Amino acid sequence: MLRFLHTKWIFPFLLGTLVISAGVWAVAWRAALTPLSEQASSELELASDQLTRHLFRYRELAVILARHPVLQAQLSGEVENTQAADDLLRAMADMTGAHQLLLVNHTGRVLAASHQTRQQLDPASPMIHRALTGALGSEAEFQSAGNGNLRRVFSFAAPVLGEGEQQQGAVIARTNLLDFEENWPSTASALFFTLNGERVFVSNRLDLVSVARPAERFLNSSASHWTGHEVWSVEAGPYLPDRALHLTRDLSTVGLSGEILLDTAPAERSAALLAAIAGAICLGIGGLLLAVGERRRALNERLRIEAAANARLEARVAERTQALSEANVDLLRENRERREAEAALKKAQDDLVQAGKLSALGQMSAGISHELNQPLMAIRSFSENATLFLERGQGEQAGQNLTRISELAHRMGRIIKNLRAFARNENEPMGKVDLGHVVSTAVELTEPRLKADRITLDWTPPSEPVFAKAGEVRLSQVFVNLINNAADAMMEQDDRHIRIVINDGKTLSVTVRDTGPGIEDADRIFEPFFSTKQVGEEGMGLGLSISYGLVQSFGGDIRGRNCENGAMFTVELPYWRDTE
Repeated sequence: MLRFLHTKWIFPFLLGTLVISAGVWAVAWRAALTPLSEQASSELELASDQLTRHLFRYRELAVILARHPVLQAQLSGEVENTQAADDLLRAMADMTGAHQLLLVNHTGRVLAASHQTRQQLDPASPMIHRALTGALGSEAEFQSAGNGNLRRVFSFAAPVLGEGEQQQGAVIARTNLLDFEENWPSTASALFFTLNGERVFVSNRLDLVSVARPAERFLNSSASHWTGHEVWSVEAGPYLPDRALHLTRDLSTVGLSGEILLDTAPAERSAALLAAIAGAICLGIGGLLLAVGERRRALNERLRIEAAANARLEARVAERTQALSEANVDLLRENRERREAEAALKKAQDDLVQAGKLSALGQMSAGISHELNQPLMAIRSFSENATLFLERGQGEQAGQNLTRISELAHRMGRIIKNLRAFARNENEPMGKVDLGHVVSTAVELTEPRLKADRITLDWTPPSEPVFAKAGEVRLSQVFVNLINNAADAMMEQDDRHIRIVINDGKTLSVTVRDTGPGIEDADRIFEPFFSTKQVGEEGMGLGLSISYGLVQSFGGDIRGRNCENGAMFTVELPYWRDTE
């Protein structure tokens, strides 16, 4: 492989890969600039509209105030005191957020003002001159703020007309652009508006405000053009992008020019990723070709070696005939031994599978006596009672007992079926089960045993049906097991009490609580054949294990824990949904 790497084709291939990657980068970069330009144009247009609407508020304010009778009366000389006009302008400035509102006459003298200012303005200034000639005037200027900083003020002047539509003076409305910048919606792009193309007048970047705007090398930038898009490389601190798409927009209505710098880093990353993918694909193809070439070289080498070996074999065929015969005998013997070993291994595997089946069958057969003990006792009792009823001529009561025996026998068949399904890990179709009825059935089955052992049972069926998704027979068997286990645990004490409660809150659950000694080993209670009973006592440790498997097959859960004065088992079940 190393010899192949040093061939004359490797360097042209790497050069071609580099050229392809560069081409993909250039195409992806140009393609990414178009949507980026559309985004920048949209953001610049939106910012321009916001600034224009903000400024035109004060133009409209100047026009409205120019028609106010108080200001017209002040200009006509009908009132000598300026207090009313000052109060009006001050109130309007407070309501609109204007920086300053002024009333001047045709000589430029300030007759009323919302804030203290100089008393004389130049009537020949373009803004006031336009207003005094009947048109709207506007002016953007930098003013000294008194602390070494510059204040950026935009002013509008509207003519005040007297009798005969003669111009008596003008109303001037001024706004401080700092108020607009403080309420400017934040954006990742750098936006700025220049005055006369010479100085930044408004910007969403504080470090750009009032900065001189030269025609070249602004922000230490250098411009490049890609398919009609202007891209700047900027060196102006951490708050401006290193490379940005530059767009401009003329706001002739307010005498400003808008510009935007939109970061091109996402487009560059996208182009670099596509270029890397293209390079990786080329390298992958090259690697595949390299592997194919190496494999072909190795194949040729192998064929050459085999040809030489065949030639030597043909020359020594007479000498090797006996050796080959002996080797053939050895191979036959090894083949026979291997077949015998495979047969022995298969037999051992079959024996292990059979042993596993016998173990499972033994576990289930041992549990049948535990699971069917109560129904068998009930059948015996009902059969003896039926005999007595027949001897007394009470055929109806005997028939009822025989019907009950048939129901119990049918129930035993269903229990055996469910035990067999549990042993095979099979799930019987589940349906809508009345949980209160199931618990009542379990209580009914265990009632004779509880009475005989002087155990009190606290159970109140719910007033309305509570439906769960489960199998009725298997779920009833779970509660029979829990009740019997609780009874077994309390046999060595005088206080024997069991309490069963259905909780139909967010999670549907049934709790079975006893007053026994509690759970000795909570981590192992659901293991098969685990039992705390003494040797020789009834029970093989399968009840809770079987119950656990049944509840799991319903999609629920069962757990046990110690509580005050006894143990408590909780069976959680899924609610039945009418959509199922």
